[in-house]
Amino acid sequence: MVTINDIARQAGVAKSTVSRYLNNGSVSSATRKKLDEIVKETGYTPNTFARSLKAAKTNMIGVIIPRLNSASTNEVLSGIDQKARENGYDLIITNSNQNMQRELGNIQTLIKQKVEGIILLAREITESHRKLINDANIPFLVLGQKAEAIHSMAYADYEAGYTIGRYAVELGHRDFLFFGVSEQDKAVGSERKNGFLDSLENVTETNVTIIETSFSKRIAYQDALTSLPKSTASYVVCATDNIAIAVLKAAVELEYSIPEKFSISGFGGYEETDYVQPTITTMSYPYKEMGIQAVENLTKLLEGTDIPYETLLPNELIVKNSTIRKKKV
Repeated sequence: MVTINDIARQAGVAKSTVSRYLNNGSVSSATRKKLDEIVKETGYTPNTFARSLKAAKTNMIGVIIPRLNSASTNEVLSGIDQKARENGYDLIITNSNQNMQRELGNIQTLIKQKVEGIILLAREITESHRKLINDANIPFLVLGQKAEAIHSMAYADYEAGYTIGRYAVELGHRDFLFFGVSEQDKAVGSERKNGFLDSLENVTETNVTIIETSFSKRIAYQDALTSLPKSTASYVVCATDNIAIAVLKAAVELEYSIPEKFSISGFGGYEETDYVQPTITTMSYPYKEMGIQAVENLTKLLEGTDIPYETLLPNELIVKNSTIRKKKV
């Protein structure tokens, strides 16, 4: 028996596009013509009861965030809220608190609420995620991570790590301490670190010590108090601005003069980096723009317009007072 998955695969479109076509929703004329031909060729007959359940529009978008105490998440949500209101959608926002089972449960809950589509600010995409997303039969957009065969928007995290590394090398630094997070978060924990390490590949006499810490400023601060006295690094790279702020606090308490003792940089472009002393060099990310563009992309999917499976947003190095050229000995 021919299924909606078969139709989508043969047409080369998302299952949600076929669903909108079958429910007389908005799809492009070219796509409609292609689906008309395939349905006629295959003799596909839709389940009329299931179609009736999908007929009513709710004008609601579900959003799943990883945690509440995140400056970057709040900025993304600001952009999502702004654009959703402009496009006539209401939001249902759920928090997974960095718990995968809770995140999967949130996806199921939002589907039951009959949201039009779901935006997931993800740490990782597992097979369990993929099964739920595939079975949901509604547009789904992953933010912050690349996800094969799922529409996603991510930041150029590898490139950001590479840029920081090249910047530090150009300042004459060769001895580094890298405060990272678990590689379970592929963008922050893996891509930023790998970009940084690859930037040093052809640089002689470099030394890198990697410390795995947490997104929590409290834990990062404690790890820095332990690690900094043992380090000879002249440059400390922090996987997030919050970690950089925590490391700076530890350095001050250890009575280190920054950046004379060592340079510090982070990732994020958080406003808080301007309100510490010294101000912190950072890779700035377009968080609010990510939220705005996410709703624009999801709206296109809801209207049946095909978009690239992967959208990559750029970042920018912002040099402040926490980094200086290494003095020659």
